[in-house]
Order: sequence, then C-alpha cells, then structure tokens
Amino acid sequence: MPRSWLTPGAVLASVLLPSAALACACGCAIFDVGTSTLLPSGPGGTVFFEWDYLDQTKNWHGSSRAPAANNDDKDIRSNFYLAGGQYMFNDDWGAMVEVPFTDRHFVTADSGSPEAFDHSAFGDLRLMGVYSGLTPDMSIGVIFGVKLPTGDSTFKNFDPDVEIGSGSTDILLGAYHTGSIDMAGDFQWFVQGLWQHHIATQHNYTPGSEVNGALGVSYANWHVGPNVSIEPVMQVVASYRGRDGGVGDPANTGYTRFLVSPGIAMSVNTWKLYADVEVPFYQNVNGNQLVAPSALKLIASYSF
Repeated sequence: MPRSWLTPGAVLASVLLPSAALACACGCAIFDVGTSTLLPSGPGGTVFFEWDYLDQTKNWHGSSRAPAANNDDKDIRSNFYLAGGQYMFNDDWGAMVEVPFTDRHFVTADSGSPEAFDHSAFGDLRLMGVYSGLTPDMSIGVIFGVKLPTGDSTFKNFDPDVEIGSGSTDILLGAYHTGSIDMAGDFQWFVQGLWQHHIATQHNYTPGSEVNGALGVSYANWHVGPNVSIEPVMQVVASYRGRDGGVGDPANTGYTRFLVSPGIAMSVNTWKLYADVEVPFYQNVNGNQLVAPSALKLIASYSF
C-alpha cells in the first residue's frame, strides 16, 4: 500500500485528534471523529495544534428550524484550540494527551433582555491509549482513555451545558477500520466510532452520553512536487448525545445529527496540514436548541 494519510496508523487521528473535551450546548463532540489524518503508520511521535470554530445562532426544534423567540439563548460562538501529542511505541501500542483551550461568546435573554458574556479557559484534559495490533497491517484498532474534569465548569454566567468544562470524569472507548478500495491503494476508506460516558460528576450536573462515528473515503495519489502531496477527503459524520441530567435544562438537551464533511490534507515532508468544513444535512434535537450552519476545522502537525 502506498504511503497515504489514510494509512492504518493515520486513522488513529480520526478518532483521537478532535476534542471530545469540548463542552458546549448542542454538541461540540462532533469533533471527536472525522479527521483521518496526521499520525504516522508506525513507531514515532507527532505533535499537533488544532483550531475549530462553531457559531450556534439558529434555534432548532425536533428536525426543523423554530422561532428564535422559543429559546432564551441567542448565540453561542466558540473558538476551540487544542494542543497535543501522540507517541507510538511500536506498531501495536501508542499513547496521546490533548490539552484544550476555549474562547466562548454567549448571548442569552434569561433575565428578560439579551445579555452577552465572554469567557476563555482551559478545557478538560484527555489521556488516551491505542492498540493497533489486531491485524498485521494495523488496519483495525481500538482506543481507550479518560477525560478529566480539569476545565472550568463554574463560570457563573454560563449554563451548565455551555460551560467550557463539563465537571465530569468520562471514559472514552472507540474503534476504527481502514482499507483500500482499488488494487493500487490510491482510493482508501475508513470507518470509526467513539463512545464517551461519564463515571463521576460534580455540581449536580450530568452530561449526556455520546456516540460519534464517521465513514470516509480519500484519494491518496495527487502529488504537486517531490515532497508535497495533496489528498482530498470526503466524510459522512453521525453523532448522538443523550439528555443531560441534574441542574440546568435537561429537556432542551440531547440530539441526533448527520453531517457531510469535505476536506483536504497537504503533506510537506514531515509537516501536515488538514482543513475541512462540516455541514449538517439532518438534525433532530430535544426541545429548543441553538445549532450552527457549519463548523470549521484546521489542524497542523509535525511528525518525528
């Protein structure tokens, strides 16, 4: 198989890189899956920086848009920054750490008239391991880890599901599988999934459990120079989150959604860049929730 961003080792990034530690109303954990790039297919390390942008401005009820007057929340605009690194000790075992930071703008009319609040803080740290030794070619792997309650979950002007940190300790379990569509290995596919569930909570708030998955294809034989390659990627991403519990507004939490995500990856020697846009084509939410028309992602990494 030719070297590709969708090599088995690289697919680990599609589950691990996006930050499930991002808490926000109507679900930022869609970033958990869908970037099948960045990591090497064998022993070695990678450091990376990720930026995600989400601006939730449209009120949604069930599977359709609803009047803005039905929701006291008017805007949740978030810039997510994530720094992390992974090291593959051998072809079978690896470990990763992710440190998120979020800048959030929140407009709500809970008090009767719209008020705007801004807050920036570190999010919830994630520690993960991966085992890719289920097959000789590393095409199947499992991911396991924990999200720690290191993020700020007590900002007084944010609702519990808008806080930058969830206040909970969560377990993370996932798996992936990848392969070639054609004999030459130019067209490749992958499927992946990640489940997140709380095991300890604080402040009488319980975030809903989440399941996220992605199915994607890429073309890996487009070269523009001796050390530069470009790889278009197309993905369909699915996400489910259960209702929250405890304080807050559980009736207006939880959702099911499907997104299409065209992206492009560029490799320059040991540097790699990835960008995509994630656009929902079906959403079904409980109660009234703010949704975004799209989400943006940019990742830069360096392998050693």
